[in-house]
Amino acid sequence: MTAALERHDGDVLASLDDSTLVVTLNRPQVLNALTHAVMDDLRDLWRAVKGTRQVRCVVVTGAGKGFCSGADTSVLGGALEIETAADELSFLPGPVVDVPVITVVNGVAAGGGLHFVADADIAVASTTARFLDPHVSVGRVSGVGPLLLHPKMQWATLTRMALLGKHEPLDAEQALAAGLVSEVVAPEHLLDRGLELAATIARNSPEAVRLTRRSLRTFERNLYATSYDLAWELVRRQHGHPDAAEGPRAFREKRDPVWSTLPDQGV
Repeated sequence: MTAALERHDGDVLASLDDSTLVVTLNRPQVLNALTHAVMDDLRDLWRAVKGTRQVRCVVVTGAGKGFCSGADTSVLGGALEIETAADELSFLPGPVVDVPVITVVNGVAAGGGLHFVADADIAVASTTARFLDPHVSVGRVSGVGPLLLHPKMQWATLTRMALLGKHEPLDAEQALAAGLVSEVVAPEHLLDRGLELAATIARNSPEAVRLTRRSLRTFERNLYATSYDLAWELVRRQHGHPDAAEGPRAFREKRDPVWSTLPDQGV
């Protein structure tokens, strides 16, 4: 089973540290942006974790100077075929694994990268971490992400991030004050701190931890299930709007977008 879990090359790395699986997003040249292949690899990995009792905790981090910059431009430019919020979020560990997930944010967490922070049972950030939700700045609906973050952070700060887009980044201390992360540590101690928290969790009863986490996760899922589906439907509706194509195109061309002035009666 260890061989099925550990991955020592590719865009997703995984290694066991005692009973903790350390998962590293490994596309540092693009701040670990998510491609379809990366998300498929993650889905396969979480299913493998669920099939073993060897792992007591999962730690997620990023290679290089960034944590995760969100969806790769190849993803932004493609068709939107995912039909449900649950399917959209299936690249995250939280809905699949039944052990605690600790996210250690070592750099920029943007867009889909914020999903990992929201999904975490515990989130710890480096002093160099930055958090932003650029969806509306590239012509996309920030739908599911803010709902995932809502249980963890102040509504006023969350709303500013969602509506101001790339113009409202949070530094690590602001994220701590807003409740987005629970701790800020120096970069050189970040991963060690994540592993320390995981080892402390592993000292507790595995079954008690598992069922405690299930209770918390079930409450949150039931509270937001309908809202997640509505949010994803709004994301899907807007995907065909001209702004949804103009935003990524302007980003790639390094220019200001020219937004459509036509009212969209379908949204």
